[in-house]
Amino acid sequence: MKPGLAPLDDAQLMRYARHILLDELGIEGQERLLAARVLILGAGGLGSPVALYLAAAGVGSLLLVDDDRVELSNLQRQVLHRMSTLGEPKAVSGQQALQALNPDVRVQALVERLDETRLRELAAQVDLVLDCSDNFATRHALNRACVATRTPLVSGAAIKFSGQVSVYDLRRDDSPCYHCLFPEADDVEELRCATTGVLGPLVGMVGSVQAAEAIKVLTGMGEPLVGRLLSVDALRMQWHTIRFRRDPECPVCARRAPASAGRSGG
Repeated sequence: MKPGLAPLDDAQLMRYARHILLDELGIEGQERLLAARVLILGAGGLGSPVALYLAAAGVGSLLLVDDDRVELSNLQRQVLHRMSTLGEPKAVSGQQALQALNPDVRVQALVERLDETRLRELAAQVDLVLDCSDNFATRHALNRACVATRTPLVSGAAIKFSGQVSVYDLRRDDSPCYHCLFPEADDVEELRCATTGVLGPLVGMVGSVQAAEAIKVLTGMGEPLVGRLLSVDALRMQWHTIRFRRDPECPVCARRAPASAGRSGG
């Protein structure tokens, strides 16, 4: 066991036994999860499976951020919420569900719309950020905060029958950022679930991939989706991977300090 990681008690050894059996994860990986701090921005369609799987996996501290309230139209896909929490803030509804699922996990509900200063402040306090938002402005603001703090970012999106996931491990000097792949522009047409629709299980598929990638980054196992965009067409059930590189002229990440000056890449 490495310094700073608390040993598992008997109940935790039983709860996380199926993870511990995985050679690539094992007891040390589970201890890393229990010590991890994660920010989930958005407690809706993507944030629901992300939060549920990370809480079930024993990620020790979850900060759940959302300023919306639970509506009836959410329940077709936002499985974190229930009829009994209609009208409640999504972050609070989600906190209740996650604490009931796993009391090992500390869940903080933040009911506010974060500006860029606040995003950077929170990103600096966690080990990983999950972008489960639903608009480009928020995604780009979150990306800038993660670049500035060198915090790994797992980003997902889903609309209609299409979804995508990528990982931006900004501790690494060679990692692209979100802006490298999706340059910010004022004329981008933005589709919204409220007007175009979304297949309910699609957000579960995308959010589950985000959760799996988050666990990989937090434990250091496997090969995360850094420099790769995984996309799915649920109507035809086809998955594709597109490789991309860091843009040396990217206005967001090109001038960031080397890793030795910020977070460790380990």
